[in-house]
Order: sequence, then structure tokens, then C-alpha cells
Amino acid sequence: MHIGFVATRFAGTDGVSLETTKWRAILERLGHTAYFCAGELDEDHLPGMRVPEMHFQHQEIRALHDQAFSRAPLPADFYARLEAAAETILAALHRFVATFRIDLLITENALTIPMNLPLGVALRRLIAETHLPTWAHHHDFYWERERFLGSPAADVLEEAFPPALPEVRHIVINRPAQRDLQARRGLESTVIPNVFDFNHAAVGITAANRDLRARLGLSDDHLLILQPTRVVPRKGIEHAIALVRELRRRRRQLLSKEPVLVVSHHAGDEGMAYLEQLQTLARRWRVPFYYTPHHFYARPPRGNGAPAYSLWDAYVHADFVTYPSLYEGFGNALLEAIYFRLPMLVNRYSVYVEDIAPLGFDLVEIDGEVGAEAVEAVVEVLRDPVRRRRMVEHNYQLAREHFSYEAVLPIFERMLTTPCATPVA
Repeated sequence: MHIGFVATRFAGTDGVSLETTKWRAILERLGHTAYFCAGELDEDHLPGMRVPEMHFQHQEIRALHDQAFSRAPLPADFYARLEAAAETILAALHRFVATFRIDLLITENALTIPMNLPLGVALRRLIAETHLPTWAHHHDFYWERERFLGSPAADVLEEAFPPALPEVRHIVINRPAQRDLQARRGLESTVIPNVFDFNHAAVGITAANRDLRARLGLSDDHLLILQPTRVVPRKGIEHAIALVRELRRRRRQLLSKEPVLVVSHHAGDEGMAYLEQLQTLARRWRVPFYYTPHHFYARPPRGNGAPAYSLWDAYVHADFVTYPSLYEGFGNALLEAIYFRLPMLVNRYSVYVEDIAPLGFDLVEIDGEVGAEAVEAVVEVLRDPVRRRRMVEHNYQLAREHFSYEAVLPIFERMLTTPCATPVA
């Protein structure tokens, strides 16, 4: 079967791109071939077709987005421009389907969160016109983000984010989203959590990544606290800064190592103001704050002689991981840290509380603030190698049981053999 993945972008280290790479591996394991269509494609998402108007940073797409969610009345030409952009994208989608002889379409958040309104409209029309079987993979719905509520373009959201079509199977990544989709739209869905290839051994220090700390200006005398997320407000990175501040006060307890915070992902998807706030806070609290996205890629670029490392290299060199998100659809970085057998601090965001914590993971938890008890728990796991080993091995085995490729493979097999509108448990 030829399977076509569609999104605004398939590139870099954002959660949607990383999870799509995993789905590709699972589907190829089942004998299928994947193709990709988006506004940006990296090497992990080829072969495919790049359509500039599908990227949420395209000038006209961004203008339509900003007007739709500005709370101001829509310009008189808003719907005409939306229609023109949707028709351009629709024509490109038809070319993609025909060129690669697509049998099954998988939309990655493109019918979920309205970063590109015309793309959602175009996808709905494509599916309705062609009756192409479609899996709509929903990572986070627009109603989960305050900035998307109260839009004067609510009719567009109702039509396409997500659409109610018999050809579409809805797939969510957590149980709260499943309940919300049913309550708000009357749509049934299948839950597939984020996953990781836990049966593939992690690569450690190699000749290619051995000098990473030196490139960052660090040494083995630094305690590398890794924040492996994009720099957007919902990631709660101010709590990571607060933790490092407290650890620096306890430097003698940490064998005199100097704690520093390394942020591996880009800012910019929601503007740069949040990064500037974090940098100001870090200076005020005298926390070394290393914003290093230019060093890390989903896959290091080839050529040009510049040092570049994969995201996995950041984990290999980390001593501890912070994941203080206020909200997550599931938690890619949580699984990544567990895969690399790293201890971590996690904020008790709602999906973690309902779908992850009940399984019995051993993590340092906070409830919206870094208290003394959490700091002492972090110090303990950093000082005591036996405690650390017990924690990370327990978490690894538990994650392999519930969130590995093998754990979800039967769900994919059942979905591929049942009608698209039928939810699969």
C-alpha cells in the first residue's frame, strides 16, 4: 500500500515530525511504502512533494492565521483569500495523490490545530471529492489552546478541524482527547499513544559526538541538565531554570559539579518573546542558560564542515532531564529520556496524570512549582548511582511494555483491515 503523510512541515525535532518518523517505521515494517507532502521536508521525510503554501510560516498563510485569531473583525477579503489559498493547496494535494498513487492518507495534525487554515479546508475537500481513506492523527486540538478560542472564523474550524467525514478515521494520542472529541463533535476515535523503539539499543558516546560538551563550552565538570523541548510558553521552562538555581545552591552536595541548563530545541513557532523572558530570568537568578538549537537536528546535516549533532547526542551527554510542561498532548521527550535511561523531573500535566503516571513510573514530580521536596529528590538521584540505576531501569522496562513499537503494532494491523470510520481499541 502507498501511504501519503500530510502536514504543515516534516522537519527538525518537533514532536509531530519525530512521531511521524516512528509511524513510517511501523508501517514499513508491515510492508507499506510512505510518501510525504508538506511545506518543508527533511531527509527523514522523503520521497515526497514540497508545497510552500502548506507551511504555517508562508507569508499569506501566516497572515490569514493572524487575522483569524486576532479577536478583531475579519477583513472583508478574508474568505476570498482563504478560498484562493485552499484551491492552490488542493491542486497540489491532487498532484501528490496522483504522482505517488496514494492508497491511504495520514494527516499529521493538519486537521487538528489550525496553524494553516487553507490546508485544513483543502484536505477536507480532497477527502470528500476522492473518498480517499484517511487517518487523521490528532496531536493537540485547537480547543486545547486558549489563543485559538473565540475566533471570528469559527465556521472554518467547525468545518475542517477536524472534519466529520465517513472516510476519516480519527486517531488521538490520549484518553482526555478521545473524550473531548466525542463530547464536542460526536466523533469516535482510536487512542495510539506516542511510542519509541525500545527494542533498538541506544548509541552512547561515539567518535562523532564525543566533543559535544566542548562544542557547547562545557566540560565533564558541568552537570548538564537538558530541556529537550521547543521554547514555547506551555513547556514551563521557567521551572527548569528554578530547579537549576536550587541545584547550584547545593553544589557541594553534587560533588562540586556546576549545574547548567541546556535547551536543545528552537524558539520561534510562537514568537521570540518567551525565549527573551527565560534569558532574562536566567540572568537574574544567575543560572547558566545554553540555548543551543543550532547544534541539534533530527539528523545532522551533511557537508559544509559545521559541527552538528543529532538530538540523541544531547541525551547521551545529559545528566538529568527537565520536563516541566504545563500541557502536553502526550510526551515525546518523556519517552526519549526514559529510552536513554536518564532520570527526570516532570510537571504533573493532565495527560501525564491520567495516561502515564498510573502505570507506575518512577520520576521526580512537581505540581506547578519546584518545591524543596522535589529538589531533594533530584539531588538524591544525582548523588546515588544505585538509586539512579534502579529508577531508570524500572522506567525503561515499563515504557517498553506500554509505549514500544511492538505495543502498538497490533492496533495498526487492525486499523489497516477495518473500515476507516470504525474506531479500533
